[in-house]
Amino acid sequence: MTRESAWTGRIDGTAPEHRRWHQAVTSYTPGAGPAACVFVGFACEEGVRRNKGRPGAAQGPDALRRALAPMAAAADLRAFDAGTIAVTDERLEDGQRQLGETVSALLDEGAFPVVLGGGHEVAYGTYLGLAGSARRTPGSVIGILNLDAHFDLRPDPEPSSGTPFRQILEADDDVRYAVIGISEPSNTGILFDTADRFGVRYLLDDDCEPPRVAAFIDDFLAGIDLLYLTIDLDVLPASVAPGVSAPAAYGVALSTIQAACDQVTASGKLTITDVAELNPRLDVDDRTARTAARLVHRIVTRHIG
Repeated sequence: MTRESAWTGRIDGTAPEHRRWHQAVTSYTPGAGPAACVFVGFACEEGVRRNKGRPGAAQGPDALRRALAPMAAAADLRAFDAGTIAVTDERLEDGQRQLGETVSALLDEGAFPVVLGGGHEVAYGTYLGLAGSARRTPGSVIGILNLDAHFDLRPDPEPSSGTPFRQILEADDDVRYAVIGISEPSNTGILFDTADRFGVRYLLDDDCEPPRVAAFIDDFLAGIDLLYLTIDLDVLPASVAPGVSAPAAYGVALSTIQAACDQVTASGKLTITDVAELNPRLDVDDRTARTAARLVHRIVTRHIG
């Protein structure tokens, strides 16, 4: 499927009040301008394969586009699509570098990049883009807020979807990492030990009552300059997000995840976001894709509105 065929849907009219996302999104060319949303696809599941997960995440970017396409769009929405970086022949590291270069260029022209994964190995490429951009001035602190059931701090020698945040923390002393939704049965003791060693802040899924999540986010935001929000869809209950490599037996309520997205968007520090682990092969009635699209719709609309 081509990028253009993903952005299609019902047309009720051409006036602003009839607008849908597929009518608002156009192909990206350099110079889109400040504050414009620019989508970048990262069609990759090599990291999931290395992490012994179930394949299918490479189809995620276009599934997200299709789910977002028919949603109502604000009359003044400016959104562009820069295409998809497809990772083939096990060249994960090359794909992450390419994503980083693309993201840096977008940030440098003042755009708001939204990266559509792909497995959670997308996170390392997104980070490279933010760290290498002019938006990161000397001494500024990057905060990574991960909505996820997993730490993704595995000590494996080969990079995968389970290693990106360890890679980042080992390479960059000016990164702060926090996770909301950690599933205790899904993370071994060594991962909790690693999180403690790197000073990672986290909330277990059992502890994600809305007031506690809000206070956690406020405290995290106070100590950082640039925020990178990464959403791993397996943070949600399996009934809401069945189309992921590792569905959650418990998960965090969608209303709580949505409120967290609203809070960071309103902070003024949100610089980039990505969505990971959508696996259309495992989805049920496009339930996961539609949920992810709703979150993207909300973040973009409130960020650039």
